[in-house]
Amino acid sequence: MLPSFLKRLLGRGRPLTYEEARDLAAHTDAKVRAALAGREDLRPEILYYLAEDATPDVRRRVAGNHAAPPQANLLLARDADEAVRRDVAAKIGRLAPGLSGQDRDRISQLTAEALEVLARDQIPRVRAILSEALKDVADAPPEVIRRLARDAEIAVAGPVLQYSPVLCDEDLLAIIAASPIPGALSAISRRQRVSFPVADAIAATDDVDAIAILLGNPSAQIREETLDRLADRAADIESWHQPLVSRPALPAKTAQKLARFVAANLLNQLAERHDLDPEAARMVATVVRKRLDEMAADGPAKGEARKAADDATATTRARALFTAGKLDETTIDTALAGGDHAFVIEALALLSRLETAVVKKAVSTQSIKGIVAIAWKARMSMALAVELQGKLLRLPHSRILRAGPGGDYPLQPGELRWHLEFLSGV
Repeated sequence: MLPSFLKRLLGRGRPLTYEEARDLAAHTDAKVRAALAGREDLRPEILYYLAEDATPDVRRRVAGNHAAPPQANLLLARDADEAVRRDVAAKIGRLAPGLSGQDRDRISQLTAEALEVLARDQIPRVRAILSEALKDVADAPPEVIRRLARDAEIAVAGPVLQYSPVLCDEDLLAIIAASPIPGALSAISRRQRVSFPVADAIAATDDVDAIAILLGNPSAQIREETLDRLADRAADIESWHQPLVSRPALPAKTAQKLARFVAANLLNQLAERHDLDPEAARMVATVVRKRLDEMAADGPAKGEARKAADDATATTRARALFTAGKLDETTIDTALAGGDHAFVIEALALLSRLETAVVKKAVSTQSIKGIVAIAWKARMSMALAVELQGKLLRLPHSRILRAGPGGDYPLQPGELRWHLEFLSGV
């Protein structure tokens, strides 16, 4: 424990004179020197002196001190103690913005040199800390980022491969072509923006996991022909099925291929896509039906698949009528009377401009006010809303919400909108 006079002397509220700091830096007690090394109001030469201290804890305090001069950071980047190097890596990475460019002065050059030293550190943990600190720094030195991106440890390479804005397409393509370490392609596939050339290069590899991640990345730019080739390879690769079915702007040709082999639970997702034109959706449903007809044995799996196909057909029919301007209350009422619930759900989603999942949620939870609000949003009458409660939600007469005076909706618009927002998760 430090004597009370030293505690007062080293107190954060009291500035030290140069002479006081110099004397404390030479103090025989390492705790005194360590407390001094944590101060950010010292002259650079005092901190540089402490960076050469024989006690690792003192050097660690300097390593974490933002006021330490670049010369001290470079010295500590070569320190024999791993903990010292870890601390200076974490700090110097946060100081990196603005270091690159044609007009580096001597200070920034020293800091950049320290970054290069740390990027070559023999301990992966040191390099990983540096990578994590630099991963989203736009002005990080390119040569340091490229070295980290090619590191033999994924804990080091991964963060910059996934996040660094410094890496350009040429860098990424060179890394992909060089048979990178396991996990590298997956990290690249997770980038916020994956260009067409980079996506093509990943898709041409045999890295099944990376391609699954790429397909599941909605911001990845994947050409139609690339998606089509992946669909040709996907029949026996189940991890690709879900992301392929969920890809934005899925080409009709690819959707038809997927309908030939994806599991029954994914068929509905294909049919419910609003970006498939009615003709493409009809062709998908035709392929699904053909698959079912080719099944030789009956059983639970076939029953599930047939239900999916029936739902796909109903969805296609609803979308075709909607596109033609012929989807109205009479059509929905007829389908409701015939028990064609898949058609009714899709029709309500289309007319209300809500996601199909929102209507399904109202049905599965038997949300009385929710289904009434959906009917209101779809511009249906309250009479149909009553029918929806009884036939779609299967509610007993005692629970059905009836029309107000004059057959109007019994709920105010504000309350109806609230229920729509609740169902939509807003």
